[in-house]
Amino acid sequence: MTTPAYDVVAIGNAIVDVLSHTDDAFITAEGMAKGSMQLMFSPEDADALYAKMGPGIEASGGSAANTVAGMAALGARCGFIGQVANDQLGEVFAHDIRATGVTFGTVARDGAPTTARCLIFVTPDGQRTMNTFLGASQFLPASALDRDLIASGAILYLEGYLWDPEEPRQAMRAAIEVARKAGRKVAFTLSDVFCISRHGGDFRKLMADGLIDIMFANEAEIFALMETDDFDAAVAAAAAQVPMLVVTRSERGAIAVSGGTTVSVAAEPIDKVVDTTGAGDLFAAGFLTGQAQGKSVEQSLRLGAICAAEIISHIGARPMVDMKALAASKLG
Repeated sequence: MTTPAYDVVAIGNAIVDVLSHTDDAFITAEGMAKGSMQLMFSPEDADALYAKMGPGIEASGGSAANTVAGMAALGARCGFIGQVANDQLGEVFAHDIRATGVTFGTVARDGAPTTARCLIFVTPDGQRTMNTFLGASQFLPASALDRDLIASGAILYLEGYLWDPEEPRQAMRAAIEVARKAGRKVAFTLSDVFCISRHGGDFRKLMADGLIDIMFANEAEIFALMETDDFDAAVAAAAAQVPMLVVTRSERGAIAVSGGTTVSVAAEPIDKVVDTTGAGDLFAAGFLTGQAQGKSVEQSLRLGAICAAEIISHIGARPMVDMKALAASKLG
């Protein structure tokens, strides 16, 4: 097995985020489930909701893309595979992710639909409610995979959001096969309860078949995946099927279970939660970077907590400080 050229190669939705502050009344009036993500199935729906947004911030996003951007900010070597359209938003996404130092070479797709966008409404308590038009991102074919890039990454990182459309689901299955043949690890983030409600059977089979080395989840997701509201039982059942299970618990910190050993850390203190967009993505960035740098599980969890705290202290899902300096000051 050759030495990996990259710490992580991720496959996920290539999305441009549009973030705006709003209040709970707007969330209720629009029939949104606060704090969740829902899909929009037509550009017309996306345009209509966008027209109702207040002043906002546009920035490249997408769960796995946020994770590798955060890792790159910490000094890790990362690549990303995701489908954009040959349009202005596609150019914005490609420029932004390359500017972070992440390798990105997926060829843009001609014609409709447009590059994906996520309309994110942030309420005064920092909760984010997402409305996503997947656009071109749901048409990532297996033929678009850079197999050499996948084989050159120590870890292949996949996001549950992209499992929903058929074409990228098959692409991710193909990517897992490439990674396995190259002797690489596979990490998977469950992304959202709605993904589990639609594809929980697939996710559980991936685990049972031994295809997942590192599983990321939050409390709601681990309950849904293991079909129980008993936290300890859910964790035990999932941990028995993957070499490493990482579960975030918001203000109660996070745990990791590996080889029968459970390690927990507290949440990193923060003065004010401004926007929880990307908290899980950046937690994964910190944890995976810690593992890539040979840190202990506890140190990796702490780095994840540090990254998550930085992200929720401002609007947007990409770091706004020198992450290497922040990590050094916090971890010593």
